[in-house]
Amino acid sequence: MPERDPNIRKKDFEQVNCGYTQSEMLKEAKRCLQCQKPLCIHGCPVGINIPEFVRYLSNNNPKQAVIVLKQKNNLPAVCSRVCPQENQCEKFCILAKKNESVSIGNLERYAADTTARDDLNDVIINKKDIKIAIVGSGPAGLACGGDLLKMGYNVTVYESLHNAGGVLRYGIPKFRLPKDVLDLELYNLKKLGIKIILNTFIGRTKTIKELFDEGYGAIFIATGAGLPIFPKISGENLNHIYSANEFLVRVNLMHSFDFPNYDTPIYKARNVVVIGGGNTAMDAARTALRLGAKNVKLVYRKTENEMPARKEERIHAKEEGVEFITSTNPLRFIGNEKRFVKAIECMKTELGEVDNLGRRYLSKIIGSDYIIETDMVILALGLHPNPTLPSLVDGLIVDSHGYIITDDSLMTSLPGIFAGGDIIGGATVIEAMGMGKKAAEGIKKYLKNN
Repeated sequence: MPERDPNIRKKDFEQVNCGYTQSEMLKEAKRCLQCQKPLCIHGCPVGINIPEFVRYLSNNNPKQAVIVLKQKNNLPAVCSRVCPQENQCEKFCILAKKNESVSIGNLERYAADTTARDDLNDVIINKKDIKIAIVGSGPAGLACGGDLLKMGYNVTVYESLHNAGGVLRYGIPKFRLPKDVLDLELYNLKKLGIKIILNTFIGRTKTIKELFDEGYGAIFIATGAGLPIFPKISGENLNHIYSANEFLVRVNLMHSFDFPNYDTPIYKARNVVVIGGGNTAMDAARTALRLGAKNVKLVYRKTENEMPARKEERIHAKEEGVEFITSTNPLRFIGNEKRFVKAIECMKTELGEVDNLGRRYLSKIIGSDYIIETDMVILALGLHPNPTLPSLVDGLIVDSHGYIITDDSLMTSLPGIFAGGDIIGGATVIEAMGMGKKAAEGIKKYLKNN
């Protein structure tokens, strides 16, 4: 995939990857072997018929290719940009044995972008006079709503914020997922018939009981994970220590980078330290660079090989100037007399023996303490599920971490209430969409039997 120069792109929020030209797309699509038993499909959490959509592209027919994509995936332009294809469909490509997998994600993006404004004439048959409520407009909610819509149900999505998209809008920077791309995907879902109601906090603005009283036959909860995890070490309450969630929301959703046009400023630091090793950590580090930081360090407790972030995101971060400090664990945050963070005391770590789950033990190296100076810290240590709605619904059972417990059809402990995405367990965008699709089938079966 062609990319913009790192020295240029790190100064703005424009997209990093440029997309295929037609000739590049054709060259890549023709590499597909059209296997009789395509393993790549098994690597896709939503089961896209990958050889079929690639075959249409190889014949220069992106419109038919995207029709195939949308049979299983309501958000192909989004998924092609943010999903870890290298660990999913591309991992199972037969050519991956030679480290030359077909670039399925890049081809998906070409098909979706080329036809983004086309009328694909989605037809909904057997329209049913049954209403379904979706709580949350992230990937799980949109996938579930889109599938239910195609089944003929009337679908209304409730979103607590002033824009739809959930984590796709507030958690992923513009340089990875342009918001106009997300808006086009939402527009196409609306054109299909989905209704999205904003600024409505289900549980507070309106209760679950009130939704049932209004005639909804079933409810799907997809409120995601919004409760940051903190390291529980000394000084974590110092000023200019942000959770990655707050930092990215301020920048992505509240346009803090465009102050004073948007009155949501964020501190412009010179020396930023990001703690974590996932995609969110990479997003936060690269965003800090774009906000003007002179130095951005990423501190991770294990080696780079153990980082959960996509390889592409790690490469992009390094190209743009993010310094990786691995095998390092923070011990405490140090503040100045005004309680602003000024340094982090860290200790080196090493990987030990493998436990019974295949994970290597992590041990601290005694006497390896040292100081990293900083004027801003971003904590990207993961998120717990959003606790607000589950705590307001009597009889809704959650586990010790706050995840809603569901059965095999993704129905909760309460009949007619289903859940999916990060609210029932950590998931990538495409995995959350897979849960949404599974819940749609569960809702269909439930309504048929009730």
